[in-house]
Amino acid sequence: MNWKIEQAQHKFPELISATRIEPQLIYNQDQLVAAVIEAKTFQEFLAWQQQHRQHSLADAFAQLRQLCTEENYTLEIPPRTDRLNPFIDNFRDISL
Repeated sequence: MNWKIEQAQHKFPELISATRIEPQLIYNQDQLVAAVIEAKTFQEFLAWQQQHRQHSLADAFAQLRQLCTEENYTLEIPPRTDRLNPFIDNFRDISL
């Protein structure tokens, strides 16, 4: 059922009861502003969202840092050295 905000405020218990049947949509000036759904449906959505969540590179690094902390592991980074760069070497050979 569709509700206007004023109706939803005045008949809130009915609105909540109606969520057992179907989601209740609340409108303000013909624009959808909210949807009230059954708690079980929302919990199912949260579980689905968690399963399908895309893990970012930042998440992977955070997990790696956590593992290193738990294992008391430190990553030894070798000193930096210059590498060959064929682009620069060829660029110097080109005469303009």
